[in-house]
Amino acid sequence: MSGPTLFGVRHLSPAAAFRLRKALDEAKPELVLVEGPSDLNDQMRWLCHPDTRFPAAILAYTKEPPVRTVLWPFAVYSPETQAILWAHEHGVECRFMDLPSSVFLAFAEAAAKRAALRSGEDSGEENSGEPDAPVTTESVYKRLETLTGEDHDTFWERSFEQLGDGEDFQAVNNTFGRQLRAASLESGRDLAETVVREAYMKRVIAQAIGSGVSVEKIFCVCGSFHVAGLEENQPMTDEEEKALPKADCCATLMPYSYYRLSSRSGYGAGNKAPAYFELLWDALNRGGVGEGAYLYLTQLAAAHRQAGNVVSSAEVIEAVRLANTLAAMRGSKYPTLSDLRDASVTTMGHGSFSELAVAAADTEIGRKIGFLPEGVARTSVQEDFYRQLKVLRLEKYRTAELQRVDLDLREKLNVKSEAAALGDLRRSFFLHRLRVLGVHFANLLPSRQEGANWGEYWELRWTPEAEIEIVESALMGDTIEGAAAFALKERADNSSSIAQAAAIFQDAFLCGMPAAAAHALAMLQGLSVDSAAISEVAETASRLSLVVRYGDLRWFDPAPVVPLLRQLYLRACLTLESACVGDSKAASAVNQAMDRINALQLNHEFLEEERWLDLLTSISDRDDLNTRCSGFAMAILLERGKVDEELLSREVARRLSPGVPADLGAGWFEGLAGKNRYALIARLSLWRQLDQYLSGLDDKTFRRALVFLRRAFADFSPSEKNDIAENLGEIWGVNARQAAEILMNDVTEAEQTVLDSLDEFDFDDI
Repeated sequence: MSGPTLFGVRHLSPAAAFRLRKALDEAKPELVLVEGPSDLNDQMRWLCHPDTRFPAAILAYTKEPPVRTVLWPFAVYSPETQAILWAHEHGVECRFMDLPSSVFLAFAEAAAKRAALRSGEDSGEENSGEPDAPVTTESVYKRLETLTGEDHDTFWERSFEQLGDGEDFQAVNNTFGRQLRAASLESGRDLAETVVREAYMKRVIAQAIGSGVSVEKIFCVCGSFHVAGLEENQPMTDEEEKALPKADCCATLMPYSYYRLSSRSGYGAGNKAPAYFELLWDALNRGGVGEGAYLYLTQLAAAHRQAGNVVSSAEVIEAVRLANTLAAMRGSKYPTLSDLRDASVTTMGHGSFSELAVAAADTEIGRKIGFLPEGVARTSVQEDFYRQLKVLRLEKYRTAELQRVDLDLREKLNVKSEAAALGDLRRSFFLHRLRVLGVHFANLLPSRQEGANWGEYWELRWTPEAEIEIVESALMGDTIEGAAAFALKERADNSSSIAQAAAIFQDAFLCGMPAAAAHALAMLQGLSVDSAAISEVAETASRLSLVVRYGDLRWFDPAPVVPLLRQLYLRACLTLESACVGDSKAASAVNQAMDRINALQLNHEFLEEERWLDLLTSISDRDDLNTRCSGFAMAILLERGKVDEELLSREVARRLSPGVPADLGAGWFEGLAGKNRYALIARLSLWRQLDQYLSGLDDKTFRRALVFLRRAFADFSPSEKNDIAENLGEIWGVNARQAAEILMNDVTEAEQTVLDSLDEFDFDDI
């Protein structure tokens, strides 16, 4: 033999993995070299650990921000996995032979810099002399799909997964790799990286031979695309190896998922149905690839039944027969996934794939997530994450399935230990810290009980992306809490407005981190001396109010927050009235701020009520302010019981009078209808006054006023609109449906033009 054994594979091919093990049994090599990062050979022992469950992945990442990562995923049916396991089982040395992870990351950094430079260049400039559309392996796959009429996975399955025992899989697959290489025409940096990788792999082979290993006893497992390069290219020299760029990086082994391996996730070397390909692996080890059809259809039927559907044995049998017939018609020995899918849709799905969609996803993609034993090399922040999952009893939520978690933050008094009494609160702290770190493991849902903050509702789902985000957090601290503290401090130091600082302070409060909260509060106090819009002041005060009201619930002392809350409340009271002078666009934001300040005063007795009520009365009475703001101030006073029937009737008569422009009168009514709607609906006298006002307008003014009234009713619920229609129907002597058609129609395009014309109206000119 003139050289080492070069066994070309498809990276996630059950047949390649199965035939590879047979080839290894026959070759009995002394050294197995596998395409993978040559500086991470120490990770192999964990891949071979008896408690490891695939899929898993080796993750390398840079130590300096921005964090860049590179992944090498392994499924149980990956040829690389089986080569490593075979070597471990037979006591044969096994090593990775591709470029070190540090070089891959350096290439990624260089590519990112080039992309940034290109984005800054004039798009009209010519680029380098590379072809505009190089023929890549992906484009060759697309040409194959056009010629065969099937996707590449199906082509591969018919042509390679179903090769018989008498056929030389190694020779066929290596030939396919050579032809794929010849058909594709990589260019520029892609070609350069391929050549560098192959030269490095050739260097590793040469070093093994130089160390005394017989060339015939070296067995190399690589992508079939690289076989020709390893046969033809020269090994990398010492000088070339020293010239390779290297990034400062770390590596870890992480659980992976079948969803991430699937083509839906965007992983380029994946296949669209990893759970199905594992079925093929099981079939090959049972008795042949033909067993895969039975495994697939029975599991699909079971999953369909589990989803609450009825599937008979006869339908499964018919699906097997139809799949075999389709396979024969399409020229393959056994049914492929495409054949099985068509057959199952016809028989079990009654001609509609939508009936089988959930079961097909479970059977073809699967929900499997890998598992790694304790002691596997991880970053300290990963270790802390998994430790806390265990301590907080959240381990069962580390699945690919979306699950709900309801937390009651109140201390439980009927338990013995403090840990149990505050268990849900500690879970809340942990999940909020992950949220602050940008780890997408948990998603906070809106509260189901308005005004009650003792309940938190989360959705949890684990993904490999979450694991990567945890690894990236290692740059900020050794623990989840430490990393969250660093992230909060960095955000606080970079905050430029009181709203930003208040959001950071609230996050620190929710995370149960008083030191971080104190730092954010100090930044907030420093920023509060500058002027700010009323909406920003109101938002900031609302966040601080939450902390004051629920500080005890989260074991947080709110006393330092109270003086700042008083200060912001006073500022809001001093600036709100002047903020009500503006156009229609600004009125919505001002009214929202007014509503927040009103809730603020209601929630805290130490905030002066009399000052606030006097301010609302002044805004309500003034004619030179935006009428939507004046109407909204009246609505708040009405809600708080400070307006009697006589005052409301008098104000309605004043605002909705023929002497007041229709735009302003309707705008005031829109503001009045912005709160406490049921109280307005119940007052039939109000609607009589509105009717009298509209009846006294001429046709042109009436149409213009009606536009604004429709906008006022646009946010009303259907039931509220029906109640108003009943009132108007009673007044007009028509049924409720006719009244609704007159007043409740959506704003038309022409009417919207009228509304837009008011946006530039300056109430300061009144």
